[in-house]
Amino acid sequence: MVMKFTVVGLVALALLGSFCDAQQDDYKPAKPRYQKQVPKHEPQQAKLTFEKPLTWTYPEEPEPEPKADVPFEPVLPVPVATVTVDCRESIVHVEAKKDFFGIGQFINPADLTLGNCGAVAEDNTIEVLIYEAQLHTCHSTLTTTEDSLIYTFTMNYDPQPLGTSPVVRTSTAIVFVECHYPRRHNVSSLPLDPLWIPFSAVKVSEEFLYFTLTLMLDDWSYERPSYVYFLGDIINIQAVVRQFFHVPLRIYVDSCFASLTPDHTSTPRYDFIENNGCLVDSRITGSPSQFLPRSPSTQNTLQFQFEAFRFQGAVSGLLYITCHLKATSCAKPLDSEHRACYYAGGWLEASGEHGHCGSCESGSYGNPEISKRLPWSPGGKTTERKIRDVSQSEISVLEWEGVVTLGPIPIQERAKA
Repeated sequence: MVMKFTVVGLVALALLGSFCDAQQDDYKPAKPRYQKQVPKHEPQQAKLTFEKPLTWTYPEEPEPEPKADVPFEPVLPVPVATVTVDCRESIVHVEAKKDFFGIGQFINPADLTLGNCGAVAEDNTIEVLIYEAQLHTCHSTLTTTEDSLIYTFTMNYDPQPLGTSPVVRTSTAIVFVECHYPRRHNVSSLPLDPLWIPFSAVKVSEEFLYFTLTLMLDDWSYERPSYVYFLGDIINIQAVVRQFFHVPLRIYVDSCFASLTPDHTSTPRYDFIENNGCLVDSRITGSPSQFLPRSPSTQNTLQFQFEAFRFQGAVSGLLYITCHLKATSCAKPLDSEHRACYYAGGWLEASGEHGHCGSCESGSYGNPEISKRLPWSPGGKTTERKIRDVSQSEISVLEWEGVVTLGPIPIQERAKA
């Protein structure tokens, strides 16, 4: 009986297991009655639009002013007679004017020799140098022809640099002096008149941004149509900052140097304006270089002039003039960094405020090693325009800067005949 109930129980358990397995294979979870809500994020940025379209635009750059057709004819140097010769029985007597080139500029007597002999006297009344030598001295040469004995001397002019500067303002010259003595007649003298034939020079001015440098006529009335210069000529340059849409501006020539190439690191170079507007050329060489007095109505213009020169020993007569220009509002007063000073027996300022020129005497005076440390813009002709905010007694004053290069400027020697 027990065995019968056991068999029945096992069969019941097997059927129950089969039913559970079938239920498990067919089970699928029911879908939830609700879905999780995902929050929506609003964008953090949005495009802003103007209620009205912008109508302001940058002003157009003004058209350059047309150049005036100025009637001009260059004044060419005329031949001059500055050496006279008196051939005596056993000596030669030569007189040379101190104004050797006839340009109103006296030479240094030590630069002019007869052969290897210097002047024996000076006549300050008529401003001449006197040379006397035996016919066979001072490196003379003797030439014999059928009718004459000819003693030939060479008068050498070799200009030395002016002061501590590397520049000269006159050209090297040689004048041949001859004494002809007839072999069968009395002694006679034949004066020689040297003739100087001028060369021409051409200079091109260039304009950059709002700053310009322009060559002007002798009376400063117009731009100079011709750029022909000779050694010793006075060159007039006008620096201008174009006002355009600015408040009234005052311009300053902060520094200028001359070089043989547009590269600001080249040598030789001559800094003739330095130390924040000090024109030291007149202080170094004694030349008439100067700033002209400012006009109260044209503070955006500054005029200066200097004497044409060449570098001693340079084969090329080309010059490049590079100037660092500054401009400030006319409301800013002059000071030791904003001035236009030149030397004429003492330091003077173009606006009449001479007290601001006191520190010019402490400048480097054209020393290239010192002047090279000035902040010149690289790239030769490249012009740089900066704007700085200069504080002046609670008043914010803007300052503009630029670098302008003029060149090449051929400076030719005066021809000798």
